[in-house]
Amino acid sequence: MNQVAILAKRTCVAALIGLGVLVVSSRPLRAQEDAADNYNKKCAVCHGKDGAANTAKGKQLKIKDVRETIKSSSEADMINIVTNGKGENMDAFKDQFTPDQIKAIVAYYRGLAKQ
Repeated sequence: MNQVAILAKRTCVAALIGLGVLVVSSRPLRAQEDAADNYNKKCAVCHGKDGAANTAKGKQLKIKDVRETIKSSSEADMINIVTNGKGENMDAFKDQFTPDQIKAIVAYYRGLAKQ
């Protein structure tokens, strides 16, 4: 191979490696954005965008503020509730989200208590 072909090949390999690093490093940020989007689309109507449950439906259903909920419900408890539902008012989301998406939504919700 001549020098130009070798240089072109090395440049291409370096570009692919750089692209791979960029894609892998952006996944946590994208997962956080997805969790926020999913929470806001499916959960905020009752639990509120800030987790305070200060919405018409949240008040009607007497949903607790996330700051209270995390005192009595573990992350595993919340994952189970989001996955399988609870009572007649909390829908199950196991058919709409993957287990990883549900974990991310719960982590996002619990994180609202720290804001």
